[in-house]
Amino acid sequence: MDADNRPSVIIIGSGFGGIGMAIELRRSGFDDITILERAADIGGVWRENTYPGAACDVPSPLYSFSYEPKPDWPQRYSGRAAIHDYLRGVADRHHLLERIHFGAEVTDAEFDDSTGRWTVRTADGIARTADVLIPAVGQLSRPAMPNIPGIDTFAGQAFHSAEWDHSVELTGKQVACIGTGASAIQYIPEIQPSVAHLTLFQRTPAWVLPKFDTDYKPIQHKLFARVPGALLAERFGWWAIAEFVALGLVEFPRIAKLVGGIATRHLEEQITDPELRAKLSPDYPIGCKRGLFSNDYFPALTQPNVQVETAAITEITPDGLRTADGKAHRADVIIYGTGFKGTEFLWPISIYGRAGRKLSDAWQGGAHAYYGITVPDFPNLFLVYGPNTNLGVGSIIYMIESQARYIRKAIELLATSPGHYLEVRAEPEQQFNTALQQRLAKTPWNFCSSWYRNASGRITNNWPGTQISYRRKLRRVNAADYALTPAA
Repeated sequence: MDADNRPSVIIIGSGFGGIGMAIELRRSGFDDITILERAADIGGVWRENTYPGAACDVPSPLYSFSYEPKPDWPQRYSGRAAIHDYLRGVADRHHLLERIHFGAEVTDAEFDDSTGRWTVRTADGIARTADVLIPAVGQLSRPAMPNIPGIDTFAGQAFHSAEWDHSVELTGKQVACIGTGASAIQYIPEIQPSVAHLTLFQRTPAWVLPKFDTDYKPIQHKLFARVPGALLAERFGWWAIAEFVALGLVEFPRIAKLVGGIATRHLEEQITDPELRAKLSPDYPIGCKRGLFSNDYFPALTQPNVQVETAAITEITPDGLRTADGKAHRADVIIYGTGFKGTEFLWPISIYGRAGRKLSDAWQGGAHAYYGITVPDFPNLFLVYGPNTNLGVGSIIYMIESQARYIRKAIELLATSPGHYLEVRAEPEQQFNTALQQRLAKTPWNFCSSWYRNASGRITNNWPGTQISYRRKLRRVNAADYALTPAA
């Protein structure tokens, strides 16, 4: 440990999680902080996802740090460029850019019992050591490709939506879009007017809600900047709505029914063709998959150059796709809107804890952690946006702030005992996760397949409650839940 007993820290990732964690530590006097970022810029998903129409489905006044309000958001639901610029500005104001090592892709990290320190290796061959390791790589950082026979035989151009190839000209092309998730409902309305024909291959229809978006006008920017509490009121209003809807996932099913009625009415108003409406009508409970927000997705699907195909894809051929009904669908371009490896936490980084135990082995049945933050046998390791901290509704930035404060308090506890390492005890971690899974069993997430669940059916991603309930649980670090062990 350092002379002032403040542990050194390595943070992996420079998205909202990594930047928020670094700010929390610096505000509390921790200065020996290194941030490792595999890319050439900060931003996480807001750096990577450059597809047309990319935006956040959480209102910007809420999807921002509470201590870094932005009165001049261009829209209520701002686009990815504005969000990326915001995060860059925050990192710059807090003097974090000089602490970031870009092009440093972490391959593995190993805890040394004898020193109580972590050694972190990057793909460039450099090894760095620190007392504390904080992975903040997010849950949606690695694109997932579908397992479809013939996927490598396609002779046209193909890419994942998270790796959008802007060199591919879509104008006048036959375009096949696979997937109907949060990205697809944003880019489909953007590309539909210019393509010759678009075939949307839909496995499961989505619950789509109206998007109460607006362009903030100069008068609103002035109001938010000059009137105390105006921006806070906008933020609080959307936070309260999210908390109300979140109650419908467990405690009050009538709320979910109300939200489902709004989505159904939205579908009926925008899709008048009964055959198309039937295709787009979900047959699973609302909330089972993430609810989506759009005012232009359904109208785009009604256009004459769009076809919604619900038959399963059986193979990809050199000139297109074939479906289970035997039909061939010609395509010049295939766009995979097939999501991310959401349940493969920290993949492909190899993490080794006490006595060389591998984290992927500890998570063989599904990722788990105490409050989604720390795991037995992996001392001085704290996760940001870890297992069961995602939200069905609400702002993940609020959750990140809660986690960052808790982790900072845990590191302060570690700092009281130089020469020791801090590890969560197995019993409280197991008790927490047993109760968590019992509560998750009551949620709609059990009644359909989604990226919230792993291959065995365990819900590894979501928090079954409100944002404020999570924050309350993290208001203090219970020292009895942890063991402080002297390094050998």
